[in-house]
Amino acid sequence: MQNHFPVWKNILVLIVLLIGTIYALPNIYGNDPAVQLASSNATPLQQSQADEVAASIKNAGFAVKSFEFTDGKILTRFNNTDEQMKSADLLREQMSGKATVALNLAPATPGWLRALGANPMHLGLDLRGGVHFLLEVDMDSALKQAEERYTNDIRSAFRDAKVRYQSVAKEAGGIKIVLPNEESRIAATEVLNKDFRALDLVESGPNEFTLNIPERNLREIKKAALGQNITTLRNRVNELGVAEPIIQQQGDSRIVVQLPGVQDTTRAKELLGTTATLEYRLVDVEHDVQSALGGHEPIGSRLYKDKNGAPVLLKRAVIVTGDQITDASSGLDQDGSPAVFITLDGVGAKKMGKMTQENIGKPMAVVFIEYKSETRVVNGEKVQHKEKVEKVISVATIRDSFSKRFQTTGLDSPEEARTLALLLRAGALAAPVEIVEERTVGPSLGQENIDQGMMSITAGFLLVVFFMIVYYRAFGLIANFALLFNVVLLISIMSVLQATLTLPGMAGIVLTVGMAVDANVLINERIREELRHGLSLQASIYVGYEKAFATILDSNVTHLIVAVLLFGFGTGPVKGFALVLTIGILTSLFTAITGTRMLVNWFYGGDRKVEKLSI
Repeated sequence: MQNHFPVWKNILVLIVLLIGTIYALPNIYGNDPAVQLASSNATPLQQSQADEVAASIKNAGFAVKSFEFTDGKILTRFNNTDEQMKSADLLREQMSGKATVALNLAPATPGWLRALGANPMHLGLDLRGGVHFLLEVDMDSALKQAEERYTNDIRSAFRDAKVRYQSVAKEAGGIKIVLPNEESRIAATEVLNKDFRALDLVESGPNEFTLNIPERNLREIKKAALGQNITTLRNRVNELGVAEPIIQQQGDSRIVVQLPGVQDTTRAKELLGTTATLEYRLVDVEHDVQSALGGHEPIGSRLYKDKNGAPVLLKRAVIVTGDQITDASSGLDQDGSPAVFITLDGVGAKKMGKMTQENIGKPMAVVFIEYKSETRVVNGEKVQHKEKVEKVISVATIRDSFSKRFQTTGLDSPEEARTLALLLRAGALAAPVEIVEERTVGPSLGQENIDQGMMSITAGFLLVVFFMIVYYRAFGLIANFALLFNVVLLISIMSVLQATLTLPGMAGIVLTVGMAVDANVLINERIREELRHGLSLQASIYVGYEKAFATILDSNVTHLIVAVLLFGFGTGPVKGFALVLTIGILTSLFTAITGTRMLVNWFYGGDRKVEKLSI
């Protein structure tokens, strides 16, 4: 029998249709306005805290659609955005310092679909969904860090040139240098004029200098800090796996970040707003910690605290910093404890190798530095509170020399190790950033554009359906079923891939509808031609599909090459269009050839006595 599929092939096509329908279904349920809470430290939220949050929302009189507490995170769904915004303000005040509160659009997918791993595809910011952040770069911190670098470089230059000095310290008026005598003053002047000509040098007293950063350099430092922060934020967003993000400069000190389709906005806030780095310092074992606690810190050392609050006295000289880390990955050490495996650049490896070789048997500490910014309510007004957190996460004895690759332990959990590795791998922010505006955004192109996009898809689909039925009758109706199947498959694949649909992506769907039915036009015309040549009905169907296949394949392959090139070289909206087009071409080949052939076989194939084809 020419026009007959084996049972297994029929079952396979039906299974694909069933699975495609299931994974496309979540897209019809939409999203719920929600508020998400996650711990602001390494310890997950507890059930008691979840009960406290639930009671607060209930006492405030908000109508809650659902309340979920899983994996140490709280997700509260509301019926409208008004109650979502008000409850977020309430919880920010109540949970200040305990949890990060973020607005969210949570998928309203039924539980049975979520249990199957079925989630809706993301929608771009030009449709609906995603988050918008406006970040303010702390330029004062950038300038302070620049002064600190210059101060350390001057000290190092003096030591290398064997110039004696009493002090090199950063003060309100600039970097002040005090020298012991005239000979040192002359030697210091030579070093400063040779290596630090970019700074303004002023003699502020006998054997004293004050160095200031010129205005032109200050502008360059601010510009560089902003540029480095944008690069670092892009790296962090890439780690989140966001499709088509927008990260761009706004003004002299602000950065706009738009993350289309992001659901876990709390995670996004943590990664974007956190400035985290590491410093490696030697432990000061020569002086008494208790004496330092009493206010007598030895020169060249500084008092820190570990994670448990115990005091640790460390040398002020930093061995290497996070800037010299080229790669970081999380994992477990030989004892099964969370660890971060670190790789240094050439300069850092040289410093670490020299230091560890000279200090075998001595303890070395790892200092974790994090800048946090949160909104607190003080006297009824929202106030931004900035805090620099420094803690010793690990103290270990140097057993042998090492340089380029080593590991850092002392972390509380694998999740903390993963987060630290991500932040170090993406790079440290040049200056802390503060989220001054956050919102879950709707369509940036306007609801009218969305309606017109949906209208174009619907109108295009219906016109194609009408044409195919009128022109090809029963075979046109079969092609329309395949066309509907094609759109369902396209949406389900994008949902499984968690791709982001944008307005250009909707244009790709319209184009896919036209291209999908084009294959059936070729098949139907070929069948008509064979009938005119006098072949039997069954033979015309068989030969029509066989001979049309080469033309269909050639047409779709050339389209596929263009789509792949667009995806490879395009950016932003072009990439979204190319992704939809690529998936649409592949699904079209399956539905237009295999899907329609199965239906034609059901109605006309096998042993059926067919007197006339409705084509």
